[in-house]
Amino acid sequence: MPFPPDNRHKVAVLVLDGVVPLDLGIPAQVFGTARDDAGRRHYAVRTCTPDGGPVRCAGGFSVLPDYGPEILAGADTVVVPGISTENAALFAGGALTDAERAALAVAARAPRLMSICTAAFALAAMGVLDGRPATTHWLHAARFRALFPRVLLDPDVLFVDDGDVLTSAGVAAGLDLCLHVVRRDFGAEVANRAARRCVVQPWRDGGQSQFIERPVPTAAGGATSAAREWARRRLDEPIDLDAMARAARMSVRTFTRRFREETGLSPSQWLLAERVEHARLLLETTDLGVDAVARRAGFGTAVSLRSHLHRTVGVSPAAYRRAFRANGHVTR
Repeated sequence: MPFPPDNRHKVAVLVLDGVVPLDLGIPAQVFGTARDDAGRRHYAVRTCTPDGGPVRCAGGFSVLPDYGPEILAGADTVVVPGISTENAALFAGGALTDAERAALAVAARAPRLMSICTAAFALAAMGVLDGRPATTHWLHAARFRALFPRVLLDPDVLFVDDGDVLTSAGVAAGLDLCLHVVRRDFGAEVANRAARRCVVQPWRDGGQSQFIERPVPTAAGGATSAAREWARRRLDEPIDLDAMARAARMSVRTFTRRFREETGLSPSQWLLAERVEHARLLLETTDLGVDAVARRAGFGTAVSLRSHLHRTVGVSPAAYRRAFRANGHVTR
């Protein structure tokens, strides 16, 4: 029996030719680690190919999942991992095998359909994304838009949740999407626990456009790490650049240069991001009023918190709390 006869949410991962290895592993890893307080799994994950045979990976090796397309009809969610750029181009041109086309047609009828990275090309080739918002890897956005003008492409976001059809940006954004789905299905506490098991952030601010020009941060330690820890312990207090530089035992000029080298951000940008993240945590996990959250996160006033939170995640503190409380569920 492909799926166990219990009430776990059934996830089928449909592997297409040229699958990206990292993308392939993400759904099983994230959904497989989503568990309740007693350690019971919330999802049953099964992986299949369109014809039940092996597929060639973009990494230069083949994989043979345990199942064929027969499992797709019984799935609550179908996930299509990313494919090589060469295969994405072929799929965009309609070069799908009969088995691939048939499998994707069944997948499109699932209660929920997800794509990671360039798998959006396969979904778009089937017409699934026509008239709907979607995303894919920013590097292929121009080509995608030219090939599928009826899709409402947004290349600046990490993922798009359009209810029953969800798409993600490149590679690691598949982690963001799957964790978002766990949060949507079972709440923030389960998603956060799954993220910790996967050793990733439960939520990343911003969109994928930040990765185009932003310098890559160096090691997490570094010369300014002590100042960062010093500031994290005092988020509810006024913190200025001079104080952070003193905590690092550097001049302001040297500290600012080293800080940007190590984090990719200016000290003020980093401090604001830390305060927003702390405010989000307080909104998720406490019953503190918005004014108290603002003070504890270092924003001073609820007005300031509302402004910064809306600019960062696009919602007010009250809306964020309704959507992401640990005992609640994400709503559209």
